[in-house]
Amino acid sequence: MSSKNDITARKEEAMPALVPKLRFPEFREADAWEPTTIGALGRFYYGKSAPKWSLAEDAPTPCVRYGELYTKFGPVITETYSRTNTAPETLRFSKGGEILIPRVGEKPEDFGKCCAYLPLKGIAIGEMISVLETRQHPLFYTYYFRNLHRQFAKVVEGQNVKNLYFAELEPLPIHRPSLPEQQKIAECLSSVDELMAAQARKVDALKTHKKGLMQQLFPREGETQPRLRFPEFRDAGAWSKRKLSNFLTERSQFPENKVPLYSLTIEDGVTPKTERYERAFLVNDEAEAYKLVLPNDFAFNPMNLRFGAIGRHSGTEAVAVSKYYNIFYCDNSVDSRFCDIYFRSDAMVRFYDTMAIGSLIEKRRVHFSDFLKFNIRFPSSLEQQRIADCIASLDTLITATIQELEALKIHKKGLMQQLFPQGETLS
Repeated sequence: MSSKNDITARKEEAMPALVPKLRFPEFREADAWEPTTIGALGRFYYGKSAPKWSLAEDAPTPCVRYGELYTKFGPVITETYSRTNTAPETLRFSKGGEILIPRVGEKPEDFGKCCAYLPLKGIAIGEMISVLETRQHPLFYTYYFRNLHRQFAKVVEGQNVKNLYFAELEPLPIHRPSLPEQQKIAECLSSVDELMAAQARKVDALKTHKKGLMQQLFPREGETQPRLRFPEFRDAGAWSKRKLSNFLTERSQFPENKVPLYSLTIEDGVTPKTERYERAFLVNDEAEAYKLVLPNDFAFNPMNLRFGAIGRHSGTEAVAVSKYYNIFYCDNSVDSRFCDIYFRSDAMVRFYDTMAIGSLIEKRRVHFSDFLKFNIRFPSSLEQQRIADCIASLDTLITATIQELEALKIHKKGLMQQLFPQGETLS
């Protein structure tokens, strides 16, 4: 009978040497990458238990749990988020330099995408994590494994709960360049990750700045004017109370022609119903299931207003949303952009929650007829425009910063496709 080592050796002999599309100048004349298998890279084992009930902020032992590979970590684990009271003698600790792969999950392709390199020593590694110790460059192979997520997905087992046992990973084909080339690729990709992390922090900082600015630009509960005003309005006095019914009008109009389908989300207001919304058009016989929304109209969800489900349609064409929304528009005495910002502010969302009616928490609502009765303080039209312009410019900056982050992600994806050979298959 053939041994496992003999079978692995024959597989390696049958695999061709490969060269990636993109190599650094110093390696362009180097040998092709040698065929091998994941199991030949080092030694696998499983982590040991650090159950949820054992976790506490003041527990003595830092640990990594399998769910955190999906939710907390990128390719490199630079800090831990959990601590366990589990007795140290029953745990398995990192030596520094391991590759962690989740053993349990929900989506087959997520296993490979969520591999992580653990450079820290003395970290307890929870059960449901496969651990690979290797003398090759572990960060290089962490990126490589992430590039092989489709191959990993093919050996995932289970129906509702998916499992990826390291015994199924060990025979998977992979290629091995020299250690210096491994290090160069790892350094390149980690530098891109650092740029992405810095850009993500910039996005978060801008969003935090916007949130703080919004809290200052609108009156707090019990106050008649905001604490921060632009210089030209500092002596303008208190904002005046206005009943919303005085300048808001409901629109209940069904679409007569095919229009794009939109939806109302708490995060983004009135947005396309699908990413490919240009194909998601309302057909004529569905007209009575949707309401027409014109540019600058607002959609209002009575069931979820207390969570902020209100927003303006900022597009330039008519769209359709569910008939269960209330649609309204503002007259010229107010700036619709200002109203959009104001109606969705944290202070207003808290106010909606206090005004919601209903005995069951999940069924509490704010009826549109009650919304129209609200008396809310408004500044002059000029101050409304100034605030709207300020927030709009900040939103433009946030959008541009997010787009830069997305560009970095696309750049990294392209690098990954070219820096690793694409010839590995599961034959």
